[in-house]
Amino acid sequence: MSHRADALAGRAGRPDDTEFLADRLSLSATAFDNPRFPTEDVVPWLERARKEGGFAVDRIPFAALDQWSFDRETGNLGHSSGRFFTVEGLRVTGGGWAAGGLTQPIINQRESGILGILVREIDGVLHLLMQAKMEPGNTGLVQLGPTVQATRSNYTRVHRGGHTRYLEYFVGPDRGRVLVDALQSEQGDSFLYKRNRNMVVEVFEDVPAHDGHRWMTLGQVHSLMGIDHLVNMDARTVLSCMPLGGRRGAHEEAAAGERTDSFQSALTRSLDRGEQAVHSDLELLTWLQDLRTESSQSARLVPLRELAGWSTGEDAISEASNSCAQVIAVSVRAGTREVTRWTQPMLQFPGQGVAAFLAKRIDGVLHVLVQGKAQPGTRDAIEFGPTVQCVSRDWRALPPGERPPLLDLVLGADAGHIRFGAVLPEEGGRFYQRDNLYTVIEVGDEFPDAEPDTMRWATLAQLKDLLRCGNHVNVEARTLMTCLQSLWQGPR
Repeated sequence: MSHRADALAGRAGRPDDTEFLADRLSLSATAFDNPRFPTEDVVPWLERARKEGGFAVDRIPFAALDQWSFDRETGNLGHSSGRFFTVEGLRVTGGGWAAGGLTQPIINQRESGILGILVREIDGVLHLLMQAKMEPGNTGLVQLGPTVQATRSNYTRVHRGGHTRYLEYFVGPDRGRVLVDALQSEQGDSFLYKRNRNMVVEVFEDVPAHDGHRWMTLGQVHSLMGIDHLVNMDARTVLSCMPLGGRRGAHEEAAAGERTDSFQSALTRSLDRGEQAVHSDLELLTWLQDLRTESSQSARLVPLRELAGWSTGEDAISEASNSCAQVIAVSVRAGTREVTRWTQPMLQFPGQGVAAFLAKRIDGVLHVLVQGKAQPGTRDAIEFGPTVQCVSRDWRALPPGERPPLLDLVLGADAGHIRFGAVLPEEGGRFYQRDNLYTVIEVGDEFPDAEPDTMRWATLAQLKDLLRCGNHVNVEARTLMTCLQSLWQGPR
């Protein structure tokens, strides 16, 4: 055990606080080796799970859906149990939408699921129990997911399938010690007011890793973030909620001497809750609340069959231009899931999107440029989002007048300024092979500190503090936070 691990272990009896937890997670984030499960074994492990799982996903016509049907009056698509979710119509007006507003199908899922990562100390270092998770919409079918990833309908066994493994550590009186717990929003362009409970729970007994699960350090998971299609969205959002780089870590670094990589130094300071930021936490929150208060956006459900410009065919509900997501149906075979066969509707998007942070060192502290992002299904109309978020449509098909601000700067960035770039998957339980380019571009002094009215500079520590409240930072921005924190190498 290292000297730093010894020091942390000696504080095991101390009551939990964010700074102490950040130190423990930071130690795990700098542990890139794991003799029990080497990082180079992760991809082959996922490939074996894919080959041995008996998985198959096929497009089918709506008439072949089992226990799903269109309501005769509304045309809404729902399950016979009345659970899981429905596909309905949504009409959005105001809030900057064009005259006449926006109409689209929306997934209405009135229940919150659990996205949970179980952690325990092994040789004095926190390890995360990660899962080889199959979802029908995943590119490659099997991706690295959290310990538990389940909707309430699934873990209460509405499907009459098997029990969700490790669920008992996250719910009920005998669950483990809760370290992180927040309701976070999901894709506001596709879900109506959808939230999931993001949890990190610590156990102190020797919990075995069953088939499909492995204990890994945070450093191992971070090292896999740059691989396309590997770490799923549900894992990324929980990882973003973990405090990292506590103030002691920054002080140890300063005592050890100046780092050779100034980006690493700026990133470390960005994770430090005690560092000076362009705006105070209250200023950021007040700005967001101003945007929400002033927003005129209004959304209401309408019958699916009344959506103007949309038509229902034998195997798809689509818009005339084919530039928006369409509703499709699939048949699924999955030998390792709680239910081994089922059918369901999904959303299929027309092309790859892009989500990007512009990052800049301001007084030696890395800041990211966030926007107040309005989306039709967002509960509070607006949340902090990436600098550029163009994920509902393929950016390559957008005419110049409809391209988001700074999109061309992001797409044309010089390779030397790209700090992170990977094609990462979105939620595979409701979206069919929906992948987006996630990238972090560092800009220099030539990019102004002055902000547009719809954007603000923030540090990672500030965004992480906001995550503790939930419903403030959208899911695309949370993924980019995880992308950035995966670059952190810890004190040297």
